[in-house]
Amino acid sequence: MTDIDIVLVGRLVPSAEAALDRAFTVHRLRDIANREEWLAEHAPIVRGVAVANGLPVDAAFVGALPNLEIVAGFGVGYDNIDARAAARRRVVVTNTPDVLTDEVADLAVGLLLATIRQIPQADRYLRAGKWLEKPFPFTATLRGRTVGIFGLGRIGLAIAERLAAFGVTILYHNRQPRTDVPFRYVDSLKGLAGEADVLIVATPGGEGTRHAVDAEVLAALGSDGVLVNIGRGSVVDEVALIAALEQGAILSAGLDVFADEPRVPQALIDLDRAVLLPHVGSASVHTRDAMGQLVVDNLQSWFAGKGPLTPVPETPVPPKS
Repeated sequence: MTDIDIVLVGRLVPSAEAALDRAFTVHRLRDIANREEWLAEHAPIVRGVAVANGLPVDAAFVGALPNLEIVAGFGVGYDNIDARAAARRRVVVTNTPDVLTDEVADLAVGLLLATIRQIPQADRYLRAGKWLEKPFPFTATLRGRTVGIFGLGRIGLAIAERLAAFGVTILYHNRQPRTDVPFRYVDSLKGLAGEADVLIVATPGGEGTRHAVDAEVLAALGSDGVLVNIGRGSVVDEVALIAALEQGAILSAGLDVFADEPRVPQALIDLDRAVLLPHVGSASVHTRDAMGQLVVDNLQSWFAGKGPLTPVPETPVPPKS
């Protein structure tokens, strides 16, 4: 397949970039000084795109590649790729589900515990020598809480299954209820927040969920409420969240994702009741290598005539026979 030209948008993990180089002729967009001139000359030879780091692959980019067949995304979320525009061109879009589910679910539980029990704050307290003066203040608890999960897909379900071992009540909200889970469905996000005192966001991004967690939802969560977001930063209205934290409308927040990464509002950074992570949900060597390999595997499977391994729902093209 080394005669097949693909464009790499962004930077994959080294193991995946090496595998791409062995399998294809790779053109790294980051190394191309004048992209417009390069595309004008080379666009017809490009048959595949690999994309990492949430970098945009929009309708214009897809449209500029007349012989494009597949866009292989790195990550379970793919709101950075215009999958509908690709579908209209009968271009396959793939993502990397499943291989990161456990890692992100583990991180979500850790972030929830860190937020409620103030683990980072306690660490800073000890390092500052304050324990020598007096004990760290008592914290809130997970005991007796009701956890609402917004988005009970692969990752949301893995989070729910882990939290079930903690003896908490678990509710969820999706576009549609599931018939294969033991957890109770709530038919609106505001209703879910009203019944829960922990709200975990595990839903994909995109216009359909943009600012779904707004001031009304946060108010419904209540002054003892805890928000954890490991989905997409766009799902939470950050201005409303900052106000809710500053005014005590909710207790605390644990965030692994933000609206304008890697830029995080200073107002959030200044809030001691917020635990903030730099989008590390799947960021272990083991899992990122597996995600990168799935990008490569999708491309190889497609160009071997076996169809995509993990196409996104918008992709209408059936696997090749």
